[in-house]
Amino acid sequence: MLKNQAGSELGRNLCAKLKPMSDLEKISAAQAETRDALSRIYKKGSLSFNGVPDIRGAIKLLEVGSSLLASELLKISSVLTATLRVKSYGTTGEDTGEDSLAERFSLLAPLSPLNNEIQRCIISEEEIADDASPGLKAVRRQIHITNDKIRDQLNSIVNSKEAKDMLQDNLITMRNGRFCLPVKSEYKSQFGGLIHDQSSKGSTIFMEPAAVVKLNNDLAELQLKEAKEIEKVLAELSAQAGQNTEELTYNINTLTELDFIFAKASLAKVMKATEPLFNKRGYINIKKGRHPLIDPHVVVPTDIHIGDDFTLLVITGPNTGGKTVTLKTVGLFTLMGQAGLHIPAFDGSELAVFNEVFADIGDEQSIEQSLSTFSSHMTNTVRILKSADKNSLCLFDELGAGTDPTEGAALAMAILNHLHAKGTRTIATTHYSELKIYALSTPGVSNACCEFDVETLRPTYRLLIGIPGKSNAFAISGKLGLSSDIIECAKSYIGSNDKTFEDVISDLEEKRLAMEREEMRINEMKAEAESFRNKYKEKTERLDAQKDKILREANEQARDILQEAKDYADQTIKKFNKWGISGNNKEMEQERSSLRERLGERENKLSVKKTVKKHVQNEEILVGDKVLVLSLNLEGVVCSAPNPKGDLKVRMGAMETNVNVKDVQWISHQEKTVDKESKTLASKISINKSMSIHPELNLIGMRVDEALPELDKYLDDAYISHLPQVTIIHGRGTGALKDAVHAHLKRAGFVKSYRLGTFGEGDGGVTIVEFK
Repeated sequence: MLKNQAGSELGRNLCAKLKPMSDLEKISAAQAETRDALSRIYKKGSLSFNGVPDIRGAIKLLEVGSSLLASELLKISSVLTATLRVKSYGTTGEDTGEDSLAERFSLLAPLSPLNNEIQRCIISEEEIADDASPGLKAVRRQIHITNDKIRDQLNSIVNSKEAKDMLQDNLITMRNGRFCLPVKSEYKSQFGGLIHDQSSKGSTIFMEPAAVVKLNNDLAELQLKEAKEIEKVLAELSAQAGQNTEELTYNINTLTELDFIFAKASLAKVMKATEPLFNKRGYINIKKGRHPLIDPHVVVPTDIHIGDDFTLLVITGPNTGGKTVTLKTVGLFTLMGQAGLHIPAFDGSELAVFNEVFADIGDEQSIEQSLSTFSSHMTNTVRILKSADKNSLCLFDELGAGTDPTEGAALAMAILNHLHAKGTRTIATTHYSELKIYALSTPGVSNACCEFDVETLRPTYRLLIGIPGKSNAFAISGKLGLSSDIIECAKSYIGSNDKTFEDVISDLEEKRLAMEREEMRINEMKAEAESFRNKYKEKTERLDAQKDKILREANEQARDILQEAKDYADQTIKKFNKWGISGNNKEMEQERSSLRERLGERENKLSVKKTVKKHVQNEEILVGDKVLVLSLNLEGVVCSAPNPKGDLKVRMGAMETNVNVKDVQWISHQEKTVDKESKTLASKISINKSMSIHPELNLIGMRVDEALPELDKYLDDAYISHLPQVTIIHGRGTGALKDAVHAHLKRAGFVKSYRLGTFGEGDGGVTIVEFK
């Protein structure tokens, strides 16, 4: 998977050589490189290393002064082009700071003058540009001229009457690098020239006419000069490249390393992986780890920890329940992390640095070596026990299986006890009940199980640490249809101690499920409470903002009014002073009247009208009245009449409470005659409408946009007047008005049906509408 993310062959080779490290400093450096590359991918997109060939052999030739071929120089050009692209990616755009990759990017040397010169001179592996050198350009010009002379001479021979009968075809061909004509074999002695080839049947002889022999010789000499000029160009380019062998070596090595690092980052992105934390105290804490080789759409994340309260974990549970996957996940994550790869788990997962990871997983039965399943497992176990220490991680699948259960369980306990005494971090899977009891009774050892749903007969693949796995053989057999008599008989063969132990496990399982359900309910309640709190906070902030806005606008308005009043007062005082001198009483009286009016207007704007609420007596308050509860400053509706003490019930929203009539202010009465009065009023309106409404509406001459409002109002009036049927006159015309009327009638909820008129009603020029 990592190799597939690399773009170059050199990068893929480096991926294939990846090995875990045990030096924490080197591991941290490798993880930092992966993290920084992943950060750059998220900020700038992926970085391609396609088209980076291996030029290490060419560099060695340059170091000894050799001249390179055109193909080798083109490979150097490809590397320099990739170097420029990668350097631009690493040093431009959004600032990534001085991360662990910055120095590599900054020291890349694109050598643009050399790259441009190679691309100018070499068109392809087989073709050198004419402008590569002045000498090459001059030679090729002579070659072109000589070619034209030869063709002209040959064309004249082909078109001559003398040679027409001698030639097999009227065409010019090349044989052994020289221009020839196809001559019939019977005329070879008469034609005159040099023979270079003949056809497979011998009927055609390819001859070089004597007239072009000298020209062909000149062409051959020019071609030799061309080859020498090309050698000079390649030698010159090689000399320029030879002056930069150190830069080329750094470029190819750095591009390979960056390809490898960005392959690790791309794999982390594909797996949605995170950087693990590392420690040297043997503590592993994987949060929602997903095995990287299982389809991400079906894999069940697992939580597993070891090395804190316990250093040995015994996992029990049914087959295909996920025990082996858990073992492999722990081992694979450890190796991936120590190799500098991110792990597909939640952020904050922690891994320990181990010197060795030992695993005995799978059936290693060997026919050639005459080893049984038990023997092959025991061979691996012996080798592990000799090498494992406190800095090792040991993984055992079905420890002690393949032999007598009693002896196998005893051996398994002894092996685990030996590793536990060494302080080795160990995880083992088993079906033996004896190992469950061993884990329960031994300090520093813990049980775990892979959960199994008896109802669906399927494992849930959840790892439950601290709980021993329960045997589900009887429950599964019963679900599959095994007779209850046989199951009860089987239960009778189990010892009382085993029964008690299984009962304890069943009880623990039931309590665990109950606790999980309770925890889920508590979490839902907490989430709901948090949601209410956030909504209340938002509402409070919104109200505060509105309050501030209203106060600010009110202050601004009050300031404007006061300023206007002050300005007007100043102007009026000036007028009064003027009129006081002249004695103009009439104008003074008019100004006073105007001033009183303006003051009245401003007073109305600044005043706030308040609804006067009054206290009520017991006999005045009725059920359904709207009141204000003074102590709570909340409005509510009366639910019960006051008792002799004046106590009554008031509903405020969803809350209902007892209050005293003295704590209540009346807002409005619930009128009991409303329905009657409403009906009477509606009847009066209906009678008035029915007296004035006409059973026909004429829309002829109106446009659609004019007719529809008239139609809508008319239908409302007719329906209120309880007319059973009305006629809409729209005429025939183009039919646009009729279609618009029908569309409107179709949307009207109180229209029962409508139809075009019949003979005597107006035919197709009217529509008859019937109300519900």
